[in-house]
Amino acid sequence: MPDGKRKRKKAKVDVSLCVACGCCVKVCPLSAIQIYKGIYALVDPKTCVGCGKCAAECPASVIEIKEEPNT
Repeated sequence: MPDGKRKRKKAKVDVSLCVACGCCVKVCPLSAIQIYKGIYALVDPKTCVGCGKCAAECPASVIEIKEEPNT
């Protein structure tokens, strides 16, 4: 990249569609995902490394791995 900054990948949950099944929580190797008040999955962006295991496991397909600028 011209500016010397690499983009990092992070998991993003569509909370409006998440059913809080917990499948993503079980497969996250860094425990970066928690179920918030039994309603939806919440990703800690400081812990998430964007490995994609949660997105692959999600039965509702509501988790995406997106690039964001590294600051």
